[in-house]
Amino acid sequence: MSVEVSEQKSIEKVVTGMPTSDGAGVSLTRIIGQPDLPRLDPFLMLDFFGSDNPGEYIAGFPPHPHRGFQTVTYMLAGKMRHKDSVGNEGVIDAGGIQWMNAGRGIIHEEMPEQEEGLLQGFQLWVNLPAVEKMSAPNYQDIQPDSVPTVHIQDAVIKVLAGEIDGVKGPVKTTAVAPTFLDVALRSGSSEIALGSDEAAFIYVYEGSVVINSGELSKETIVSQGELGVLSQSGKQLSVSADTGCKFIVVSGKPIEEPVVQYGPFVMNTQQEIVQAFNDYQSGSLAK
Repeated sequence: MSVEVSEQKSIEKVVTGMPTSDGAGVSLTRIIGQPDLPRLDPFLMLDFFGSDNPGEYIAGFPPHPHRGFQTVTYMLAGKMRHKDSVGNEGVIDAGGIQWMNAGRGIIHEEMPEQEEGLLQGFQLWVNLPAVEKMSAPNYQDIQPDSVPTVHIQDAVIKVLAGEIDGVKGPVKTTAVAPTFLDVALRSGSSEIALGSDEAAFIYVYEGSVVINSGELSKETIVSQGELGVLSQSGKQLSVSADTGCKFIVVSGKPIEEPVVQYGPFVMNTQQEIVQAFNDYQSGSLAK
């Protein structure tokens, strides 16, 4: 299938993640939320974690607060247990996704449900517009068998959120309504339709992918461990590979509002951050 160059999304910037740790010492790579890419409105943070050494993940993420945004945990391998102050509890298996709206306030924990083996996945933070920041917290626990798969040319695409080729993902979110795809591309190519005027990125977690291969378009290679920021213009992401590769594609409409962040609190003003901190200290954040 041929796509006009003007319709293609291109790579505007390639970023490599930074090794860091979070929670109680979990080793991870921070891709969004680091100096080279502090934010990509509406996305506040993207972490990739992957290790078969229990010492790098076993301590997990003990109870901690959030306010003003949504957290997304997508598991590629292993199991993670979620508990929160609203009373939700569940285990995310490989291929499953947890989408939590912190809203006005929630305290949650994410702890590995294993003592050995590979634990691998992503955590994404999605901002909320001002009118939704104090919304009621909620939690969606999506099991792997609830995630539909679409075959487009040489790609097998798991639709976690959003819609592609007429197939809708299981995540229901009214605030930003992003698209979240997990793509396995065999040797060959595919054209992935994305919304125009949206912030979007591709992150490769296995192999390498070529964006916009062809004589008339600007070709960019994004390799394992790299994030490519996609242009807002264009409606198609053209990908190809000589050997198999895997990557996620995420997009969403920018909120275009002030962002003031203090650790796990993301609001619009400094005064709101102070209020969040005071609410947490007084025990009223999650009530």
